[in-house]
Amino acid sequence: MILVVGSTGEGRQLIRSLRQEGYEVATWTDSTYGEQLAREDGATFILTVPLTEGNLAALEGGRQPEAVIDATLPYPGRFSLALEAWCRQNSIPYLRFLRPETELPRDSLIHQVTTWEEAARAAADLGDTIFLTTGTNNLEVFVNNPLFKDKRIVVRVLPEHRVIKKCQDLGLTPRDIIAMQGPFSKEMNKVMFKAYKAGVVVTRDAGPAGGTEAKIAAALALKIPVVLIKRPSIRYLYSVATIEEAILLLKRLIPRK
Repeated sequence: MILVVGSTGEGRQLIRSLRQEGYEVATWTDSTYGEQLAREDGATFILTVPLTEGNLAALEGGRQPEAVIDATLPYPGRFSLALEAWCRQNSIPYLRFLRPETELPRDSLIHQVTTWEEAARAAADLGDTIFLTTGTNNLEVFVNNPLFKDKRIVVRVLPEHRVIKKCQDLGLTPRDIIAMQGPFSKEMNKVMFKAYKAGVVVTRDAGPAGGTEAKIAAALALKIPVVLIKRPSIRYLYSVATIEEAILLLKRLIPRK
């Protein structure tokens, strides 16, 4: 059994491809929607709890996987390091699936940072309406920050109950919550940035597959500054960037009988 962690598009593709190769696949997702998609993709066992270091204990006691493929987004990185350490302690091969980084144009409107706190400070300096495209992870870094006392924060998040509830619990009102599933095209991003009068766009480098290029292109076309949170620089023992690489490496690490 192979455990695929994360509900990214690549995670779903991995489940389908592994099933086609004849592997039994389990998955760990953090939402009921992710659970539904995993079932559609052919996962035979699904763990649905938040993707946190504290929940690694949920992997104990049951049938252990032959290998783990981590297809979560590379933010903040602590979870993946903890998962890799857990695999090492249990003598289970760990493969880190990482999307290619976004190739950035040279433009003074792009402000690269490495932490959420840096992103908040930069955004506060650059605009009065902050358009967040980073989901609800670390949303409190912006919402609870005194730098944003007199500013408007607009968030674009997944249309899931728990996600929207977190936004509301932090004090955001419906007029500032865009609940839609991406990724979005350049033109769609432009429409939303204009409609909400975005003064600055905050995004993570989720790679081309995550829509980062389209977001940046849309913002630059409208002359809106972008705060880009770069992914942490972490070296993994086994890192892959494509589905094909993952399956080839898996076959090498775990020869089929």
